Formats: sequence, structure tokens, C-alpha cells
Amino acid sequence: MNYRDFLQKLIYHVIDPLIKLMIRLGLTPNIVTTLGFIGNLVAMWFFLEAALAFEDGSQDPYSLIGWGGFIILAAGLFDMMDGRLARTGNMSSTFGALWDSTLDRYSELVTLFAICLIFIKAGWFWMGVTTFAALVGSIMVSYVRARAEGLDIECKVGLMQRPERVVITAIVAIIAGYTDELWWLAGGMIMIAVLANFTAFWRVVHCYNVLNERDGKKS
Repeated sequence: MNYRDFLQKLIYHVIDPLIKLMIRLGLTPNIVTTLGFIGNLVAMWFFLEAALAFEDGSQDPYSLIGWGGFIILAAGLFDMMDGRLARTGNMSSTFGALWDSTLDRYSELVTLFAICLIFIKAGWFWMGVTTFAALVGSIMVSYVRARAEGLDIECKVGLMQRPERVVITAIVAIIAGYTDELWWLAGGMIMIAVLANFTAFWRVVHCYNVLNERDGKKS
């Protein structure tokens, strides 16, 4: 059992009582997915407020960054609960899978965009550029997997999948808020920018090898 499977099993053990409660309340996986997305919108608002606070000094920007990170972490639990709810409650659907993937992409776009603005307003222009690179890498990791699955290729290789990106973003934001040190947030964005784009190209290489092998067998 790898570390992701172990953590997933541990988290499921914690959230299963909540899943049973959701089933009794009649909540659907799509509702839970939407609630998680709303959570990320709230996190984005905190980050935007932090960006403005760096510009006008009206509030403590670090406190806002910390709260944004905490909300991302909480919203990430909803991202796990929707799939668990769908399987446990026998409510899986093709549209549900599409809705989940769509809102996942939007969630990353809005939160990383807001973090990008934090760095720009704080005078860290190149970290804003780096965060944009992290955003691009995050989207491309998911895109390459989706395109590969359209070609009937299983493509889950790589070091920086969505759960890792969410956890890193949340934790570095929380630590930055607690320590009043923006370098924590910068370090997280550098890590995602490098490893997410590396993972995207790793998946391209994986698909290249699989398709070459498949074409060879056909010939």
C-alpha cells in the first residue's frame, strides 16, 4: 500500500460517519461537489482581500492568507466526500464525474489566480509569474490525463496530482499566515510549478511509450 492509499483509507475512516449522515439527509454527490467549489470561492475571496491589504494596508494580509489556506483544506474534504458519497450511496453518474472534474479545474484556477495577485500586489512580481506557471502545470496535469483516457490509456503517473497540490497550497498558506512570512507561500508555489509541469511532461512521455508499444503490436 502506497502513502496515498494509506492516507485515503485513514481519511475515509474519519469521514464515513459524515457520509452516512449525508445519505440520511438526502444530499447528493453533486451538491457536495458544489459546496466544495463554493469553499474554494471563499478562499479566493480571502486571498484577494490579502492582495488588496498588501496594497493599502487596511488589514493584516497574512491573517487573510492563513484563513484562505484553512478554507482550501476544508474544501478539499468535500472533494473527497463527493466520490465516497457516490459510491457508498450508489449515486454514481457520468454527469457527476464530469461536474466534479469541471469544478476541480475551476477551483484550482480561482485560488491560484488569487495567490498570483497576492505576490504581484506584495511586489513579488516574479513569484506572481511562478504562481502562474504553477497554475498552468496544474491544469496540464489534468488535461494530459483526460486526453490519455480518451485514447484508452491509464495515465496516473507523476509526483504532483491534485490531492498533493491542494494539500501543499493549503499548508503553505496556513504557515505563511501564522509566521507572517510570504516565503512559505512562495516555496509552495515553486514546488507546484516545477513538479506539476514535470508531471505533465512525464505523462506525455508515458503516453508516447504506450502508444508506440500499441502501434508496434498492431504492425
